[in-house]
Amino acid sequence: MAGAAQAAPRVLSLDQCADQYVLALSPRAAIVGLSTRADDPDSRLRDLARGLPQRRTTLESALSAKPDLVVRYWGGDPRFLAQLEKRGARVVTIEDASDFGGVRANVRRVASAMDRRAQGEAVIARMDARLDRSAGAWRGATALYVTPGGFTGGEGTLVHQILKSAGLTPVPPGPGFQPVSLEQLALSPPRALVLGFFDDFMLANNRWGLGRHGVMRRVAAGRTIASLPGSMLGCPDPSAAEAVEILAARAPR
Repeated sequence: MAGAAQAAPRVLSLDQCADQYVLALSPRAAIVGLSTRADDPDSRLRDLARGLPQRRTTLESALSAKPDLVVRYWGGDPRFLAQLEKRGARVVTIEDASDFGGVRANVRRVASAMDRRAQGEAVIARMDARLDRSAGAWRGATALYVTPGGFTGGEGTLVHQILKSAGLTPVPPGPGFQPVSLEQLALSPPRALVLGFFDDFMLANNRWGLGRHGVMRRVAAGRTIASLPGSMLGCPDPSAAEAVEILAARAPR
């Protein structure tokens, strides 16, 4: 373990999504900093974050960690990142992913930067095994995905691919994130609902959202097939396959 840590680059994560990659791939002793949200309730690998240093996204804090490698998804502005690179750190950016091919590419990109390719392939293999076990479970049944704020994820979003990977047909059709019509929910409720981000602490931040409306509560009460936690949906990482597995487990046998 000590030898592996010495060989691995000193890694700093700049945001919660980068935390998931760093915690999954880097030797623990090589992690010199995680984001301040690494142990929040919506961080999937929060248990692994305990005991590791958390750092604010400031140049002083980042430089004091002396990182060789900086991993980010949205954390750090261009000037901040340029200063880190000027001082010798390599910056690796996790890209948006609209499907599991994009997630695989992200894992390989970060694992390669850490010289942890074997560990990256092991993470991908576990993700793919979940997807293989879950494929087609719902046999094309239709379902509407909805968040507490009243949005659904259409074509070109990872959550759309999550539903499809479990054998569901997401409705309504259309690209990107779209608002859900409360009137349509009341007049023509979907056959099935998949809730996302309806964790208690997330609902608390959506006091006036569709998720708290009486109509939504009535429809959800009898038609929800799964409520997926934000920790599986908030980042383009392999935990999205766990969401697929949950959906598949709720399919009728």
